Amino acid sequence: MTTRVILVRHGQSTYNQERRIQGRLDKSILTEAGRTAALQVGETLSSITFDAAYSSPLQRAKETAEIIVSRLTNPPQLQPTDQLMEIDLPLWEGMLRQDAIDQFPEAYKSWQQNPDKFSMKLPSKEAEHFPVLAIFANARNFWKELLSKHSCGTILVVAHNGINRALIATASEISPAYYQSIQQSNCGISIINFGTAPISTSEQGEQQQKIAVQLESLNLTAHTGEIFPKPREGNRGPRLLLVRHGETDWNRAGKFQGQIDVPLNDNGRAQSGKAAEFLKNVKLDFAISSSMLRPKETAEIILQYHPDLKLELRDELREISHGLWEGKFESEIESSYPGLLEEWKTSPETVQMPEGENLQEVWQRAIASWRDIVKSVYGTGIVVAHDAINKAILCHLFGLEPEHFWKFKQGNGAVSVIDYPHGPEGLPVLQAMNVTTHLSGSVFDQTVAGAL
Repeated sequence: MTTRVILVRHGQSTYNQERRIQGRLDKSILTEAGRTAALQVGETLSSITFDAAYSSPLQRAKETAEIIVSRLTNPPQLQPTDQLMEIDLPLWEGMLRQDAIDQFPEAYKSWQQNPDKFSMKLPSKEAEHFPVLAIFANARNFWKELLSKHSCGTILVVAHNGINRALIATASEISPAYYQSIQQSNCGISIINFGTAPISTSEQGEQQQKIAVQLESLNLTAHTGEIFPKPREGNRGPRLLLVRHGETDWNRAGKFQGQIDVPLNDNGRAQSGKAAEFLKNVKLDFAISSSMLRPKETAEIILQYHPDLKLELRDELREISHGLWEGKFESEIESSYPGLLEEWKTSPETVQMPEGENLQEVWQRAIASWRDIVKSVYGTGIVVAHDAINKAILCHLFGLEPEHFWKFKQGNGAVSVIDYPHGPEGLPVLQAMNVTTHLSGSVFDQTVAGAL
C-alpha cells in the first residue's frame, strides 16, 4: 500500500513581491498572480481523487489551498493545521530581505551557509531559537501524524517554502545542513510516495517494518508557464540539466541491461524528441553524455536544436555493471541467486553484483566524474546518463550514501535541474527533479518502471 502526497507551495504573496521575509507573520496575502497560479495548480490536479487535504492556517497558504480544492472534481474537506506553519523567524519577520542582510550580516550568512547551526536569541527567552532545527521537528511530527491516519491514498498538502523544504528533507532523511539546497517555487508541485518496506529482523531478533520513501518529483512548475525555476539571485555557478536516457525494449520488458549496450526503442526516441522540444529554447553551453548508446542517442536527439554544440562522452557515467544479472529477468535472477534480488531492493548498499559492481564503486566513479564536470563547465548544459548514475549524483547533492539509492525516482526522458549558486565549491541547489510533464502532460511519472 502506498500513501502519495502532493505537496504545493502557496502562490506569490504581497511579501514575496515586495521581497520581505514572511515567516509566521500573517499580514501577507496572495497577489493576483498568486491566485492565478493557484488556479493553474487546481486545473492541473483537477482529475485526481484526493482522500484528504491539509494546509497551513496562514492566509497565503490557506487561500491557495482553497482555490486548488475548488477546482477538484471530488474535493475533500480542507483541514488547516498549525504543524504546517512556516518557519519561525521572529527577529526578521516583515523586514525587507536586503535590510536583514544589511543589519544582520553574520547571522544572515549563517542562515544561508550553515542553516542547521543558525540561531536567534530572543529577548523574552533564555534559550536560543534554532529556526531550521525547529521546523524539521515540526515536519517529522506532521509525517508521523499523517501516516498514522493515512496508510494509503492520495493526500494534498499546501504550505510554505520553509516547511515544504523540511517535509521533503525529513521524508528523504536529508540533513538540516542542506535546508537551502531544496528549491520550492510559488505553486511548485512535489510528489512523495510512502510505501511499506518488507519486514526485517534486527540483531536482537525483533521484527521491524520501516517506511520506504520515494521522492517521485520535486518542484514542478510547467503548469505555471515556467518550464524550470529561475536561478537564485546572484547565481555565479553552472546549471546542469541531468537527463535520464529514453526507454529501451529492455526497460519495457523489465530485463536488466546494465552495461549491455541496448539502444533506444521507438518510444525512447519519441521521449528524447519531447525532451528536445522541452529544452529547445534553453540556451545550452555544453553537452555531456555517458558513452553508452542509449544516453548518447538521447543527447544527440536533444542537440538537434543546438547544432553548434559538440557532445562530450564520458565512460565514467556508464550504467552500473550488473555482471551475471545482465540480460536476465527478475524471475531468472531469483532462481539463480535466491534472496539477492530482494536484498537489492531493500538494502542495495550491501549487494555485490555477481561478476559486476557494487554501489560503492558506482558512487566513486559517478561522483568523481560529476565533480570534474561541475568544475570544468560554465553556463547551462545537459548531462545525459542512466538510472543508477543519476540516483548516485542526486544522493551526492545531499551527502547521502548508497543505502539511500532508492530515494530518488528517475524516469526515462526525465530532466532534473541542479544549480551551483556559490560556484563549484559551494553547496548545490536542486531546483527541480524528475520532470516528466513534457512526456505525458501529467504531474505523475508515467514512464515504465523497468530494470536498470
